[in-house]
Amino acid sequence: MMNETPKKVLINPPGTEEIYKRMKFSQATRVGDMVWVSGQVGMDEKGAIGEGVEVQARQAFKNLEHVLVEAGATLADVVELMTFHTSMNDMRGFFKVKAEFIPENYPAWTAVEVKGLVLPQLMIEIKAIAVIGSGKNG
Repeated sequence: MMNETPKKVLINPPGTEEIYKRMKFSQATRVGDMVWVSGQVGMDEKGAIGEGVEVQARQAFKNLEHVLVEAGATLADVVELMTFHTSMNDMRGFFKVKAEFIPENYPAWTAVEVKGLVLPQLMIEIKAIAVIGSGKNG
């Protein structure tokens, strides 16, 4: 019996439909137990963007967690994290928030300083790759 190739599933939690239609991308894509999460920023579901790196990082991690849960994963299942920063000057604040959401069993991580993000007031963007169920025995 041949193994069937897993199908691509688009993950767009309630409240993100407009982003999918207008900007033409999914919040995440799942194939089998793998989940690729699009960059999440420090904007809430009403479009509000908080002030400062810690506030934006906290919202971006909450958004990341929300998308992962919708895909059937958790933050513990993240195997790779990539963060984009408009300035590396407040990494201490970012580290503090990152530790709130990923306190142990750290995934691979790359941090990149960028000139700008999709909106000028954004300071941080977080994307991730997760393997569903991999964090259970971390």
